[in-house]
Amino acid sequence: MPLTGSSSPARSILPGSTLGILGGGQLGGMFAAAARRMGYRVEVISDVADCPAARLCDRLHVGRYDDPDFLAAAARGLDVVTFEFENVPATAAHALAAVVPVRPDPEVLFITQDRAREKSFLEKHGFACVPHRVVRSSAELTTACAQLGRPAVLKTAAFGYDGKGQRWLGEGDDPATAWHELGGNAPAGPREFVVESWLDFDCEISVVAARGLDGTTAAFAPTRNIHSRHILDVSSTPATLSAAVQAEAVSLTQRILKTLGVVGVACVEFFVTRDGRILVNEIAPRTHNSGHLTIEACETSQFEQQVRAVCGLPLGSTLQIAPAAMANLLGECWFDQTGGLQEPDWAAALSLPGVCLHLYGKSEPRQGRKMGHLTALGPTVIEAVERVTQARRLACRH
Repeated sequence: MPLTGSSSPARSILPGSTLGILGGGQLGGMFAAAARRMGYRVEVISDVADCPAARLCDRLHVGRYDDPDFLAAAARGLDVVTFEFENVPATAAHALAAVVPVRPDPEVLFITQDRAREKSFLEKHGFACVPHRVVRSSAELTTACAQLGRPAVLKTAAFGYDGKGQRWLGEGDDPATAWHELGGNAPAGPREFVVESWLDFDCEISVVAARGLDGTTAAFAPTRNIHSRHILDVSSTPATLSAAVQAEAVSLTQRILKTLGVVGVACVEFFVTRDGRILVNEIAPRTHNSGHLTIEACETSQFEQQVRAVCGLPLGSTLQIAPAAMANLLGECWFDQTGGLQEPDWAAALSLPGVCLHLYGKSEPRQGRKMGHLTALGPTVIEAVERVTQARRLACRH
């Protein structure tokens, strides 16, 4: 049985209704754009006013995620709430759920926003993942490293993404130093960490899928992901893996969504080992960076699919129209070689055939900050990757 969800029937939430988004980042902005195109009103609940979703919604509610009165007031008048970012307190989603349906269920957010709870869920339900230990002290970390071997990776259990809250542990590295650097000794620091064996994998892939109110699922084709400094750099599809590996990744994703009781969109990230095994890395209970290319490449984008799923509408076709690739645009693209700000050369990037530009409306470029992305379609996935990476080089002048 699914961990969450109700067996009671629920009516579809039709265009003209008002949808809420918990979180105001770029994923919320792209959800809002899809929802408004379909005839919905969209209201964003954020802890900051200057957020990407603010320019694409009908109304913005700004307040603290730990303020139940603010959340209850924001929820009034909404027909359903979804979330675009897991690093918000699960208690905020529960507070909203007391007033309005929240999809996915707040319990899904609670499980997946913490690596220790997520690993426990995966192990309990028989989903293979990287060998790991949950540690709560420097001494436990030292013991775990001895058991797992080196190299290993130490990660904060909660509130880590895009490489934040992680430290590499090589043969000569001191576990106590890594523990200290990640705040383990701080009075208000993290209380749990996950240490994982380093995996010499072949590649990383991800599968974005949706699950509707009636339990039906629809998955997009797996994407092959290349990271740079722990941040997603380029995603492409078809993933150029065997049909068996891709089918297993899709099947595992659908099983995970069913077991969690997800209503909405989620992404499962996998490691593919050199001998063809598939290990779950992480679950994101929302749309995902690697799924941005679905806007141009598929009959239904991941964002429209999210609208359909949380509103109880039939899920759309995930058929891919053409091979595609996506390249992230980080804040570095806005800086010249001397460190001064310069506007990227968008005209040069868009001179290439099949290239599309998405900017998120963030006011301040910073190193490592996702400011937008480029996508490219092509006759083959190799050509799509070449086009999108060339477009980024032209835009960023390097």
